[in-house]
Amino acid sequence: MKKIWLSLIGMMMAFSVSAAQVSDSSPSVSLDKVVKNEPQVLSASAAQFSDGAQYVTLDKPVTGEPQVLEFFSFYCPHCYQFEEVYHVSDSVKKVLPAGTKMTKYHVEFLGPLGKQMTQAWAVAMALGVEDKITPLMFEAVQKTQTVQTPDDIRNVFVKAGVSAEDYDAALNSFVVKSLVVQQQKAAEDLQLRGVPAMFVNGKYMVKPDGLDTSSMEAYVKQFAEVVKFLSEKK
Repeated sequence: MKKIWLSLIGMMMAFSVSAAQVSDSSPSVSLDKVVKNEPQVLSASAAQFSDGAQYVTLDKPVTGEPQVLEFFSFYCPHCYQFEEVYHVSDSVKKVLPAGTKMTKYHVEFLGPLGKQMTQAWAVAMALGVEDKITPLMFEAVQKTQTVQTPDDIRNVFVKAGVSAEDYDAALNSFVVKSLVVQQQKAAEDLQLRGVPAMFVNGKYMVKPDGLDTSSMEAYVKQFAEVVKFLSEKK
């Protein structure tokens, strides 16, 4: 189980670190330290969270973005692990200061139906059914591989309790079209290159290779604490 965890987290870090403006001088995880259970970060103390280690400050901060913004794709296996296995997003939500909003955007640069998935996620946002759609869509895309056409995407919504009529109406609405543009613009403005990725206040990106990888629990806990720290950072 430990080997599986290390393999998964290693792949996740390698992919997500390229998501934004990270300089070549950013430190990388020592595989020897991970294997020997000697994590680079030994304490969850916020005093040890530093720019270039557990997070990076973007070269070009973006104003007007959600306070905490996560990018993902239903086609991304690491996103599936991030959301459905390790429940990182849920852990982050639990520690955020009162009134801090967390938003998730879908990216369209992965998968044969990437654009349609981004539109569908906009529908989920507009209808307020993100929590119902997320596990079902991940299951259909990555497990049963039953999503091959736009109609298959709609069928997942129907399975979640959304009528086909309501789905079609929302899909063609101005609100959903605006949400699609919003997701696309945020990814472009933040120079997103990979998922999963999490940004805070349009200024910071969590840097997974600086977190405690000694165990799944330690990694998830510290990820959440870094986001909380950044959300309170002036």
